[in-house]
Amino acid sequence: MVKFDEKGLIPAVVQDASSKEVLTVAYMNEESLQKTIETKETWFYSRSRQELWHKGATSGNTQQVVDIRYDCDQDALVVLVHPAGPACHKGSYSCFSDSLLQQETFSTDDRFAILNVLEATIAKREAERPEGSYTTYLFEHGIDKMLKKVGEEAGEVIIAAKNRDPEELRWEVADLLFHLLVVLREQKLPLDEVLKTLQERHGK
Repeated sequence: MVKFDEKGLIPAVVQDASSKEVLTVAYMNEESLQKTIETKETWFYSRSRQELWHKGATSGNTQQVVDIRYDCDQDALVVLVHPAGPACHKGSYSCFSDSLLQQETFSTDDRFAILNVLEATIAKREAERPEGSYTTYLFEHGIDKMLKKVGEEAGEVIIAAKNRDPEELRWEVADLLFHLLVVLREQKLPLDEVLKTLQERHGK
């Protein structure tokens, strides 16, 4: 089904199943791939130590495997996971945290680009839990706090609309969308699945 190189290895790109962010790139041999399939957690082969390693075995930052896909040449893998903490050994959500461009721009052709960025940022906050972050606060207090905020923000949207106040409505809808994205992250439900449902309904 898949092709290993002359050293018996295949590259594996690990991707967050919800945010679609690339978390890390590692290598698997036949044994680590089989263990990954059997345990539904990522196992890799360390080329430097020449041994298998179970991601999160010591740190607790395991990766629950959702799917494993291979490319058209069958010589590379994409492993979709739900991470239980940072993927990087430096404590970062992703090993690919630094940018050569050092700027964040949004395409004018994509009205909803900010939603992709926000979804990825929420995933990063969940994994890294930076002190002082409001998103960290929500994840540490759990689903009940999140849902309370969703209810509060939905009420604020209603009030703003009843008051015919477009500026207030703009702010309150933004707050509601943010808290909904936090809930989706906590529930491990990608925004793509919600958009897919909207597309299916529109098709009918």
